[in-house]
Amino acid sequence: MTANYKPVQPARLFGVHATPRNWHKLVLGLLPFILIIALYAYASHARKLDNPDDKLLPGFSQMVEAMQPLVMQPSPRNGQYVFWADTLSSLTRLALGCSLAFVAALWLGLNMGAFRGLEASASPFITFISMIPPLALLPMLFITLGVDEVGKVALIFIGTFPLMTRDVFIATKAIPREQLVKTLTLGGTQLAYLYRIALPQIMPRALDTFRLSLGAAWLFLIAAEAIASTDGLGYRIFLVRRYLAMDIIIPYVAWITLIGFLLDWALRVLARRLYPWYAGVNSK
Repeated sequence: MTANYKPVQPARLFGVHATPRNWHKLVLGLLPFILIIALYAYASHARKLDNPDDKLLPGFSQMVEAMQPLVMQPSPRNGQYVFWADTLSSLTRLALGCSLAFVAALWLGLNMGAFRGLEASASPFITFISMIPPLALLPMLFITLGVDEVGKVALIFIGTFPLMTRDVFIATKAIPREQLVKTLTLGGTQLAYLYRIALPQIMPRALDTFRLSLGAAWLFLIAAEAIASTDGLGYRIFLVRRYLAMDIIIPYVAWITLIGFLLDWALRVLARRLYPWYAGVNSK
């Protein structure tokens, strides 16, 4: 009986003990995209058979034809390539708002987690403002700060700063207090503990928080551009919607999604390169 025993091979695709190979992961990852594209192509073709002038589900060739002037031809009005100018404007606002929020949240959350007096005074306020719907503040921001870049950047900042701060604060509080005691015992200062001991430990968690906040930041950016702007990805989408130009709206939405995916991937790679030990801890 022992001679005929065959060890059970672990599942490759499904099951709690499955260990998919790299090409399995690639195929499984691409499968939903292929299915969605095929389903859309079928639905678009079916609607075109019933109504050749249908605008709801344009074909891929229609999208390419509609996007070509925006991507490859300068605008007669200002000489800019509309698609790339919109992308640059939106990414500039997103980068400013998120970067300012990240730096401010990193500083405040780190200090709140280390100094209990600051925690007692700032933590209730941060918790309170994190409950305010940022989009409800949009009219107030445009009235007080104007409809230029400041108001849009401020909305992204307000929408992402409180949650980033709370997450950095929680990560700092989780650091064993013994590390502070040892630092002071060995002659280090409180600031040395804060920026040389605590900061490197929470940075990968802070980058994760920044990465996860990008989705909300995109929401606030698109809302701000849709209401008061003269350029940007959100502005263009809401400008052409009055003409039912789905052949422009769909590529713009897909482009926004692709940018968000690439930013998320880049931040994950950055965190893995700078803090390989953090990736090892999270994989356990």
